[in-house]
Amino acid sequence: MITASPTFGHSSIGALIIVLIGAFMGVDVSSLLNNPAMSGGQIQNGGGGELTEADKRAGEFVSVVLADTEDVWSNIFREQVGQPYHPVTLVLFKGATQSACGGANGATGPFYCPGDKKVFLDTAFFTTLSRQMGAKGDFASAYVVAHEVAHHVQDELGILGKANRIRQQVSKEQSNAISVRIELQADCYSGIWARHAKEQFGSVERGDIAEAMNAAKQIGDDTLQRNAGRRVMPHTFTHGTSEQRQRWFYTGYESGELATCDTFGTDNL
Repeated sequence: MITASPTFGHSSIGALIIVLIGAFMGVDVSSLLNNPAMSGGQIQNGGGGELTEADKRAGEFVSVVLADTEDVWSNIFREQVGQPYHPVTLVLFKGATQSACGGANGATGPFYCPGDKKVFLDTAFFTTLSRQMGAKGDFASAYVVAHEVAHHVQDELGILGKANRIRQQVSKEQSNAISVRIELQADCYSGIWARHAKEQFGSVERGDIAEAMNAAKQIGDDTLQRNAGRRVMPHTFTHGTSEQRQRWFYTGYESGELATCDTFGTDNL
């Protein structure tokens, strides 16, 4: 299980520590704060709302996961790619924010924007993941963060840009099919991260992989459509089925090798 530092006791001190964690770990928390030196602990953001203890815990947790991904991918790039890895920035926001890919809010869900090479994550997402989507546990949340970081890895490797250029030239259904391959590869890369995090840091305990596999199941396109009371429509899928997402995550976890995650070169998704 991935753990962070102890919970902060006071809002103003907690906010300051979040800022310091952000500066040290690469987490951009500027969207969380509005003149923190003058706020007296009532820290607001552009979308309104006080920075809660849960928000601070999210900041701590994300900083730990992000640091792990940086170390893991730096080693993998050195050993398997032969080039340096340039770490991603994670924007942890509350309410709403802006990216080079457009506006984002709690309904948007976590995403990677290649335009500014940042991952965007709403502080309330972990609560939504656990309570509304049935994906409980620290490692379920870590898997989601690792999945978004994996899109940055794809960007670093030139895969994401090439795939997105092709998507702009084809039909909606074909674009969706390419999107599925992008997302399943990110799941596979997430598995690679989990394997190497276990080996490098011993931060993966028994039961953690089951949490990640359950998260992958809960956010499969078919499961999301069924849970929303809709008919399952494969031509609309953009991320893959629950079975596919679980299988590709575990493929990466078992191998630890980038070469096993070629979702673009297989007919067996």
